[in-house]
Amino acid sequence: MTEIMDTSLRVKRRHKVRSEALKREIVAACAVPGASVSVVARRYDVNANLVFTWRKLYGAAPDILAPALMPVVVTPDQPAVVPSASTADVIEIELPHGYRVRIGNNIKAAALRVVPDTLERR
Repeated sequence: MTEIMDTSLRVKRRHKVRSEALKREIVAACAVPGASVSVVARRYDVNANLVFTWRKLYGAAPDILAPALMPVVVTPDQPAVVPSASTADVIEIELPHGYRVRIGNNIKAAALRVVPDTLERR
């Protein structure tokens, strides 16, 4: 037995009728940061293309949902100010025979070792 399928356009598809409030709720769910339109559409059992259409209709177009840009002002680098050596940056060492050695903060350890050795030989 052969079945005959009706291919005429007489039979109309029935679409689900969704209220405007539900459509706005779906659009609002898509506007949440990090939300995916396809995930929201699946949750509400709706085609994602419909959600994109509703976003345009109800004012949540992609350009509105885009992150806002903040103005940035670039200024040239300020010249570095070298602080002058103060008494806090100087170490004073008193050695036997009345010698005093004052050492600044930018002396290398190898040079510092030479000073006491030289003074002891005198």
